[in-house]
Amino acid sequence: MKMSKGQLGACLLGTAVALVSGGSAFAELGQPAPWEFRLQEAATPVMENITWFHGLLLTIITVITLFVLALLVTVVIKFNARANPVPSRTTHNTLLEVAWTLIPVLILVTIAVPSFRLLFLELDVPKADLTVKATGKQWYWSYAYPDNGKFEFDSLLAQDKQPRLLGVDNEMVVPVNKVVRVQTTGADVIHSFAVPAFGIKIDAIPGRLNETWFKATKVGMYYGQCSELCGKDHAFMPIAVRVVSDQEFAAWVEDAKKKFASAPGSTYASAAGVSQ
Repeated sequence: MKMSKGQLGACLLGTAVALVSGGSAFAELGQPAPWEFRLQEAATPVMENITWFHGLLLTIITVITLFVLALLVTVVIKFNARANPVPSRTTHNTLLEVAWTLIPVLILVTIAVPSFRLLFLELDVPKADLTVKATGKQWYWSYAYPDNGKFEFDSLLAQDKQPRLLGVDNEMVVPVNKVVRVQTTGADVIHSFAVPAFGIKIDAIPGRLNETWFKATKVGMYYGQCSELCGKDHAFMPIAVRVVSDQEFAAWVEDAKKKFASAPGSTYASAAGVSQ
């Protein structure tokens, strides 16, 4: 069936609107959006700073690129053999040499100051309201809550849950507007705990305890994945974090103590029906 130009334009416009609106809906859930070319929507102060710093770098890079392009175009047009048959014999220009030395230094300082401030914000873990230990295994994550009782549970990819390859059977649950310290380690090989909307990514290394932190300011579901090549099922060990209110978190903790509690004298138990 042939379409007129007007019908084709309306169809393309409708598709674009659907993609943009669909992307926005997905972005609100803390997961990748179709045709997304920006960073995920920030859900923590750290990610807000990362997004701002990314915008600063993009602006600086764009200005430098346009400036160099303008210089190249000027050279090609003004200093070709036809337009300038007698070339200049200039070999030294003090002002120019000072400028091309000083300006790059100022640009690097402009980048360095917020860069160091951001690194300090990421690495300086504030007083935590909650600690969660995330252990990377082949190929799933286990979470323990040492501040809230002796229980631990596994979080495995759920094939029947959306979003595809990101849904899990047991999410990591944290309260909103609370500082959460995440301690990571590996049970077998090196893994990496990463949640883009939180602005966190840290290796989980066997025999070593690393830590990072986040403070989620928005209630909702947020997704990440292992970001270190760790074996054949590396692509199938997602991270799902559910951010809830204080009341919902307290209720979840009480339920989790019963559901995931370990028997006396045994190691931590896993979720019912979940194989080790």
